[in-house]
Amino acid sequence: MIPDLGANAPLYLLLAALLIAALIARRVRFVRVLTTLAIWGVLGAVIVTLIGERGRIDPYLGTVARLLKLDGQEVVGKEVRVRMAPDGHFWVRARIGGVERRMLVDSGATVTALSSETAAAAGVEMAHSAFPIVLRTANGEVSAQTGTIAELRFGTITARQLAVVVSPAFGDTDVLGMNFLSRLQSWRVEGSTLILVPHHPQPTRADET
Repeated sequence: MIPDLGANAPLYLLLAALLIAALIARRVRFVRVLTTLAIWGVLGAVIVTLIGERGRIDPYLGTVARLLKLDGQEVVGKEVRVRMAPDGHFWVRARIGGVERRMLVDSGATVTALSSETAAAAGVEMAHSAFPIVLRTANGEVSAQTGTIAELRFGTITARQLAVVVSPAFGDTDVLGMNFLSRLQSWRVEGSTLILVPHHPQPTRADET
């Protein structure tokens, strides 16, 4: 006769399944090996995800991403080539006033946009205006201040005195807009690669390839 386990039946069944799996794993070497491989596979996937998505926030993870070539950005001749990220967007690793940030390249954005945190950390010069401007975005209207980046660079590309808009409404996302792209000699997408070609390629540094 099967006992009535009541509302806790799923819990008891799960515990029983885990117990049986543990006993099999101890006796069957093949199952034990598969279990170990599965655990390492999950840990590896988590580590790669953290490096790819949080490299912009954590400088140590960003360094690891560069060493493992996971950031998808490289210099080929005078061009900067950026591979499409898993989220379907193109991201570059740029330096703004000595501060490194991961920036979204968005041809649909008229002007380059910075989060308030990035603007403050990079020492962006803000315009003195009594009233903020109002921007229309996909998420509605947001208030923003205007400013100027003294120098932004990555790979062979350097942009000086680049106009930007700054707002806490942007969260932690920084965007390179058309006012940056229009300064390039050319830019295009080939397959899953964004190719940026500057007018005057600059020498690259070991930490800014």
